[in-house]
Amino acid sequence: MSKAASKAKATDTALEDIEIELFVRALKLRHGYDFTQYAPASLRRRVLQLAHAHHADTVSALTTRLLHEPDFLPLVLEGLSVPVSEMFRDPDVFKALREQVFPVLASYPQINVWQAGCAHGQEVYSLAILLEEAGLYERTQIYATDFNEAALKHAQEGIYPAKEAQLWSRNYLAAGGSHTLADYYSARYELIKLDQRLRRNVIFANHNLVTDEVFCEAHLVLCRNVLIYFSDPLQDRTLALFRDSLVRGGFLCLGTRESLDFAPSATDFTPVDAARRIYRLGSRNAGKE
Repeated sequence: MSKAASKAKATDTALEDIEIELFVRALKLRHGYDFTQYAPASLRRRVLQLAHAHHADTVSALTTRLLHEPDFLPLVLEGLSVPVSEMFRDPDVFKALREQVFPVLASYPQINVWQAGCAHGQEVYSLAILLEEAGLYERTQIYATDFNEAALKHAQEGIYPAKEAQLWSRNYLAAGGSHTLADYYSARYELIKLDQRLRRNVIFANHNLVTDEVFCEAHLVLCRNVLIYFSDPLQDRTLALFRDSLVRGGFLCLGTRESLDFAPSATDFTPVDAARRIYRLGSRNAGKE
């Protein structure tokens, strides 16, 4: 690449960065959604993907639509969030929860679980199935939250492409499932619908980890593959939020690419299974009984 071409590319990138900054500021000022503390590289990639998906020549064109088209906001939030998951994702994590966490949860007369950043709900239903098989679901309340209303609606419906069922069935067995996954859904055309009984103790609710406060008093908090999209200060804030939400001795489960190792909150938790990112709130902390 010639020097002139390199300079032109650098100029284009700089202008694009300005446009993205203005877009994020407009989203916050116009609609109250704050993405300023998301990891810059990830946010940049998603904004540019959003522009491409909506045939916008520039990010500024996206900003114009965001400011003047109320119906455009849900599409923006859908594009900027990352509602990608699968049932029993990282099955060894779910197996560890079943073997190392559920026996402790069984000692409580009532169990509260907070699934933060629930996306399209696959992991919520995965947890419900394993709790059912462990005989704990009847006394468990699962709070499944996300800031993306479209994702929450999808999660509440519990309808997914049938093509995913084979992978999910393998994940279920690897997670220690004691039946077959087909026992928990009905298939029709090219879709599967999870059994309604799995939703009986699930409350889906809008909650924004960036701006909202403690959601519930929980014995187990799961927030998997969300913190990787946050800046370090926002990660610290979110981990403190989880700490303050947990009862003393409560459990925190993060994504396999996430860790407490370098976070100030690390001193509040004891690793239960560090490889699978399962931690327990230490007794020395001012947690709740």
